[in-house]
Amino acid sequence: MGKMNVESFNLDHTKVVAPFVRLAGLKKGVNGDEVYKYDIRFKQPNKEHMEMPALHSIEHLMAENIRNHTDHVVDLSPMGCQTGFYLSMINHDNFDEVLDILDKTFNDVLVATEVPACNEVQCGWAASHSLEGAKELAKEMLAKRDEWKQVFIEE
Repeated sequence: MGKMNVESFNLDHTKVVAPFVRLAGLKKGVNGDEVYKYDIRFKQPNKEHMEMPALHSIEHLMAENIRNHTDHVVDLSPMGCQTGFYLSMINHDNFDEVLDILDKTFNDVLVATEVPACNEVQCGWAASHSLEGAKELAKEMLAKRDEWKQVFIEE
């Protein structure tokens, strides 16, 4: 296989160990801005995945709450494989601080009493949500916080 245009397609998914957080890309703008893309992997690729209602709810909760801890977020996007998310941040290259922001965000999920924007006006599939599922995903991630920096099995 040759090098592909999409960074994650060049990642050997058989050699990673979830959960992990890794810097997956950096784009520099013509005016000096830098956009950092982080791979936030919840589930082991090709072995397990997040169920859609839980994934959908943790997406809403993370997207809303992470912005309470930093103003550098550009976007939070779920992976189609349902194993994680991409977090894009502008002009923020402190990896340990990103981990702390994620920790705070997952703790916000644990105490949430509702899923933000979980209605037909604000969401394109409002019937597909699970607050309890989102809390379970956050709890799983936080339980392995000390492993987030280990991306590969053989590190």
